[in-house]
Amino acid sequence: MQGNLNEIDIRSILQLIELGQRTGQLLVRADSVEHSSKLSGDEGTRHHHSYNCKQQSWFVFFLNGQIVYCQEGNSSLSEINDYLHHYRVEIREDMQLASLGSLNAAEYGYLWVLLERNLINPQIARHIIHGLVHETLFDLLSLHEGSFIFHQSSALSPQLTTLEITPLVAKIAQQLQEWKQLYPHIQSPDQLPVVADTIHLHASLPTPTMNKLKHWADGKTSLRQLARYLNRDILTVAKAIYPYVQQGWLQLMYANICTYSSYLSTMRVEDNYRMRIVCIDDTMTIGETVESILEPQGYEAIALTNPLEALSLVFKLKPDLILCDITMPELDGYEVCAMLRHATAFRLVPIIMLTGKDQFIDRVRARMVGATDYLTKPFSDTELLMLVEKYIKRA
Repeated sequence: MQGNLNEIDIRSILQLIELGQRTGQLLVRADSVEHSSKLSGDEGTRHHHSYNCKQQSWFVFFLNGQIVYCQEGNSSLSEINDYLHHYRVEIREDMQLASLGSLNAAEYGYLWVLLERNLINPQIARHIIHGLVHETLFDLLSLHEGSFIFHQSSALSPQLTTLEITPLVAKIAQQLQEWKQLYPHIQSPDQLPVVADTIHLHASLPTPTMNKLKHWADGKTSLRQLARYLNRDILTVAKAIYPYVQQGWLQLMYANICTYSSYLSTMRVEDNYRMRIVCIDDTMTIGETVESILEPQGYEAIALTNPLEALSLVFKLKPDLILCDITMPELDGYEVCAMLRHATAFRLVPIIMLTGKDQFIDRVRARMVGATDYLTKPFSDTELLMLVEKYIKRA
């Protein structure tokens, strides 16, 4: 069984494996890009950007339709060591990954070595496995693009535990729904928290809590790592810091990894800058129409069809103007506009609402949430260009 995630989603794949009581391994791949930036030039005022495409991958191991273990394809000891940090287990540096386990489950072998040497007990090992399975499925159920292949093979052995798919997936799917409510303030488990306003945090938190926060919010520890250290799931950690991120007292930064699709969208040629316009509309033909009108006029037009994903992407894209449809599933245009206006980065960016009906009440509501103007669909090339020219200045 193999295919692309735009044809069948991860949840359906897992259900098929469970129903068929399959034994083997599922490999999922998604493109990503490593981005680095450094100063260049005589005065150090310009940045040189480099991008290296690479693939992220995940393995899920099954026994008779139940999950035995999950891990990222890029095997390292760091994830397990993060969990061991909570239990204050000291690991010698001479324990090497290369001699452990099978090729696709080296971390699993590492766990068994720790068990054999009595550095951890079976209860701790099962807890680590449950944590790794949970965070892997959290990532996989969020994927919309990529490829997969399932190999029927002998079971990963020995088994320390097995997990039923249906209740686990249902629980994580619910968490993902709650996670979406944290957009755009919290976007990824891999974001790095940094203390931005010590005065307000000191006034709001007890001193011991503040000291712990300053220790962890160092710009080097991701939300995912923090969840491992604290023995909490990622949603609980995100909800705990959400009020402080919302107030701007904590800031979240990205490390040097971004998705391939984001890279394609965000890469600009510095010496040939074009004004960037993002169109958020769940109807693909509208986005294509906007692109066909604006691109020949020298603009960079980017169409986004998922409003929830768009909220996180616009923070990376940094558009000069946003076109936003009013009637969309999950989040309507009024909600998108209001959420963007609460972010400092978008308080002055022109936001033009798109709608299929021209009613006074819609214009009033659009103004109330901070929209700059309003454009009724269908619109002509001239109408769109005149409105765009009205609100942004060409470079």
